[in-house]
Amino acid sequence: MTPTALPSAVDIAAAVRRGETTAVAVVEAHLDRIAHRNGDLNALTVVFAGRARAAAADVDAAIADGRDPGPLAGVPVSVKENIDLTWSATTSGWRGLADAVPARDATIVRRLRAAGAVPIGRGNMPDFGMRWDTDNDLFGRTLNPWDRGRSPGGSSAGDAVAAATGMSAVGLGNDFGGSLRLPAYAAGIVGMRPTRGRVPRAAVQDRPVALTLQEFSVNGPLARSVDDVGLALDVMSGWDADDPVSLDAPSLRADDVPRRVGVVRDPGGAPVDRDVAAGIERAAEALRRAGWETVDLDPPLLEEAAVLWRRLSCTDMLISLDPAALGQPLGRSATAFLRDSTAAARPYETAREYAAAWARRAVIAAEWRRLQTEVPLILGPVSTTRMREPDYDLGGTSAADEAWRALWLTVAANFLGLPALALPTGMGGDGMPTGVQLIGPPFGEAIVLAAGRAVETGAGPLPVVSAASVAPPD
Repeated sequence: MTPTALPSAVDIAAAVRRGETTAVAVVEAHLDRIAHRNGDLNALTVVFAGRARAAAADVDAAIADGRDPGPLAGVPVSVKENIDLTWSATTSGWRGLADAVPARDATIVRRLRAAGAVPIGRGNMPDFGMRWDTDNDLFGRTLNPWDRGRSPGGSSAGDAVAAATGMSAVGLGNDFGGSLRLPAYAAGIVGMRPTRGRVPRAAVQDRPVALTLQEFSVNGPLARSVDDVGLALDVMSGWDADDPVSLDAPSLRADDVPRRVGVVRDPGGAPVDRDVAAGIERAAEALRRAGWETVDLDPPLLEEAAVLWRRLSCTDMLISLDPAALGQPLGRSATAFLRDSTAAARPYETAREYAAAWARRAVIAAEWRRLQTEVPLILGPVSTTRMREPDYDLGGTSAADEAWRALWLTVAANFLGLPALALPTGMGGDGMPTGVQLIGPPFGEAIVLAAGRAVETGAGPLPVVSAASVAPPD
């Protein structure tokens, strides 16, 4: 499903390694696309033109010296604003961190750079990544390249839009409640939420980390093809001394489990847009042609999982994002989102309630684990709706409820720590990409990637996204 005019990360690295092109030439081509596209879309907040050229020259020098440049030789990557990269401040999209230049790179950045990847820019995000749209007071709004009247999703939208438009080949983002998968769906690319612990996150220093961040949030890659995501995931994965949640874990393979897919057509009985339903059926048919048995499925305790994810998350956000603790307020849209979402979610007021919610999570996880011994792969929507207008997740408790309700299946994967792959399935009647997600059992990344390749092959390529003709929102 890689657009033919944009080379894949796999192809870029192979061509650089074989001497068919240079890393410097690859970087120049991406900088040219950035010059032509980023001013309109505001996907990248910082562009590392000089540093990227120097890093690419180092890759070319390694090849000239006969040294192995790494499996991602010369591949330009973007790095989300909340992942440490010493080349610029790690702002998390918030004015209060505008000068917070980290002392060292995050482990995943070090690993990708050691593999030959070249950071080319920073991806935009909402304040602390807590919206399903992308806007902030520090850098402004990111626009959807397919239609500027539609949201690009959140919170890793800057990296998703950069990858979709060829400004980068791989984006580094994270996923607390769909923050990789929703922007991938909006941009028509592939986004991988790994199993909790598979990929290291931020180094744990002397600050406490909210329990929901420990349990629900993971770092992961965005790219234009399943193979590109798989390559980046291989490089990023593994135990890290700085992250006590990270681990080296065995990988389940497709041959280790029944080739059976549970198709979730209307999560929790929600109304499903017809373009969303058509995308699910295209994916199911592609899997059937590839030898997978499909069965209709209602995931166990789905509504409860989504409700508990939301209430736990909002309880922690009220504490960790309190302006008194931060020292200054959040941005305007983030303040509105936190107000509306917490009012709708009913955060826990007592330690007893909070503890009971976490205890209940084990019951739900056991139900899903039993299910996935028989039906290891779950296919369903990222969102039951099409991407809506910018700021669709603001406007009071009803807007907050509607935005969350469309993502029940998505946030359930976060709640349970499961691997999930979002990928496109063609174009909808509204001129926007359609897409699905594939959810696997714990440490079943290889299973969802194998199934993702079958869906990608069956769905065929998307057209190359061009400059959106719709006027940007006010």
